[in-house]
Amino acid sequence: QVWVKESGGGLAQAGGSLRLSCEVSGTMYRVNTMSWYRQAPGQQRELVADISRDGATNYADSVKGRFTISRDNARKTARLEMNGLKAEDTAVYFCVVLAMVNFRDSELDYWGQGTEVTVSS
Repeated sequence: QVWVKESGGGLAQAGGSLRLSCEVSGTMYRVNTMSWYRQAPGQQRELVADISRDGATNYADSVKGRFTISRDNARKTARLEMNGLKAEDTAVYFCVVLAMVNFRDSELDYWGQGTEVTVSS
């Protein structure tokens, strides 16, 4: 079983910063891609950023230059540094990991419960 837990959400002012953290626990063979998604009220869930096991990153156009994703493979953690926050960044942020429980398995996606980010303008 694989568990994913986010932390670090909260309230920030426009132009401010927040840092989100993601911890993966449980018994697994390997964690592959780690991603952050977000869902704003009344909106569809969207990919914010992801990072491969070897550190290759991908960002949504709306956050490029403002957000930075990183990971620690040994600790099975990921982080999302959010700078220059805007009101439109207000959403629930989810950490998603692609993981293999054992080496014979295909990778499956595991989602955290989400952490709320509110940016006041």
